[in-house]
Amino acid sequence: MAVRILTDSASDISQKKAGEWNIHVIPLRVRFSEEEYYDGVTLPPHDFYEKLIETDVIPKTSQITPFEYEKEFAKAKEDGDQLLCFTMSSGVSGCWQSACLAAEEYKDCVTVIDTRQFCISQYIVIERAVQLRDRGYSAKEIAETIEKEKNDAHVISVFNTLEYLKLGGRISSVAAYAGEMLSIKPVVTIENGVVKVIGKARGSKKSNNLLTETVRKLGIDFDRPLCLGYTGTSDELLKKYVRDSEELYEGHEDCLQVAEVGATIGTYAGPGAIALAFFSKNHG
Repeated sequence: MAVRILTDSASDISQKKAGEWNIHVIPLRVRFSEEEYYDGVTLPPHDFYEKLIETDVIPKTSQITPFEYEKEFAKAKEDGDQLLCFTMSSGVSGCWQSACLAAEEYKDCVTVIDTRQFCISQYIVIERAVQLRDRGYSAKEIAETIEKEKNDAHVISVFNTLEYLKLGGRISSVAAYAGEMLSIKPVVTIENGVVKVIGKARGSKKSNNLLTETVRKLGIDFDRPLCLGYTGTSDELLKKYVRDSEELYEGHEDCLQVAEVGATIGTYAGPGAIALAFFSKNHG
């Protein structure tokens, strides 16, 4: 009896990485006006940002339906496997509810876990589950461990522009204009399953310093996964941040991995955002 791991594309786990980890990632649907795509499948991150920049249309993402989850649950049951379904935070999406509805008939073989994360903090939670599976943990042991550890997962991100937060209705046009004039860069995290702004800094250098200070306060647990992420078609800003904050990773350079952040967060971050996801050593 094998342990299967299932998640959604809000985790920014590419289909290639999913194959390497032997897990399944269900893509969310992304709609630009009348055109619909599958996140990370028919619309890779690079193509998504090209479309985002070229059009005035703000894309919409659709939650995964109970039917889509049920198909994967039925396969696991038929094969006699246990399935762990990790969803993006219930605070921002109905995917968790869809999965719970689909799991009603599969309680003997399916466990649904609300990660309370999304983007690359969801990525590292899933990677942690993969580590435990590969060490021989049972489905129950993995679920119990992740429930305890998911609150130690953090993502700290610097947005390069306020334009897409404005277009998505997250901030006013006046606030966006003032912020752009003053070169304000918001530093954001996920807290209690939703996005929270933890600071605003003037200019990239100060915002990157705030990101680094926040990470240093929490402390990186290098025994568990960490991941860097970026939005847009270039990773140059991320490379610069890594160079400028190399003391954070000294002696642990082999732990660094990079993910392209897709449509779920990219719609509101726009291009040029950078992020770091990690498990903390300290609470707070």
